[in-house]
Amino acid sequence: MSAIEQQDVREIEQRQFVIFQIGREEYGVNITQAKEIIKPSKITNVPNTEEHILGVINLRGQIVSVVDLRKRFNMVIDEDEDEHLRIITVLVRDNLIGLMVDAVNEVVWLSEDEIEPAPEVAGGIKQEFLQGVGKVNDRLLVLIDLEKLLFDNEE
Repeated sequence: MSAIEQQDVREIEQRQFVIFQIGREEYGVNITQAKEIIKPSKITNVPNTEEHILGVINLRGQIVSVVDLRKRFNMVIDEDEDEHLRIITVLVRDNLIGLMVDAVNEVVWLSEDEIEPAPEVAGGIKQEFLQGVGKVNDRLLVLIDLEKLLFDNEE
């Protein structure tokens, strides 16, 4: 097999994920949906929105809704460590949305055999929000299905 064919096989069998942290747990989203990682700026509250919607930010002239993943996952976490907070902007259904996370850790490649189906119980997160669980050495990464997470209430 030539080097080009080997590279093509690698691209087919592996996917890249942005790994972030909420509390002590690590989560991942497909890098093809992630657009950029920014430090939180002034978030404007929007009345009559769901509790997990923090509000909106102005990102270079574009209004972006910001979702607090702590609240979306119904997680109660000590909020003393705000210096590492980041917003990961993601593009889902042609909507640019910001995800507030505790920290962004790294980008990893996962092959199909390193991804297991989502378990019945995964730390209180609804199973339908999950793509699966990635295994990297001794770490487990909860892989998020952004479309279901962000648009699960729509028909």
